[in-house]
Amino acid sequence: MKKILLTALAGFALLGSSAVMAKQDAALLKEATKNVVTVSKVKTLADESGVTLTGTIVKHISGDHFELKDATGSIIIDIDDDLWKPLELKAGDKVRVVGEIDKHRVKPTDIEVFQIERVK
Repeated sequence: MKKILLTALAGFALLGSSAVMAKQDAALLKEATKNVVTVSKVKTLADESGVTLTGTIVKHISGDHFELKDATGSIIIDIDDDLWKPLELKAGDKVRVVGEIDKHRVKPTDIEVFQIERVK
């Protein structure tokens, strides 16, 4: 009986934590739509800040990683395949991305993309 109760409580805790995460994602998205920045500005902002950038896809590096360039520099963007494959992204495409700054200790700062669209 105790095992069943503990399992049920653990399940509810996991469900509750995903609801909290969804709220954080909504807050990040709201922050990102208001925080329109350049690549050079991204490198000065805090980890996990929401941002919107516009630039040109330079190349598809591999998997979900692309290089994005604007007038101030370039940065790696991480786009889930369910976002980039329908757009058939390729080098030369001008895009607007909404995402989160992801700073690392060993590798360079990149952007985890939540939304992407082609622009003219």
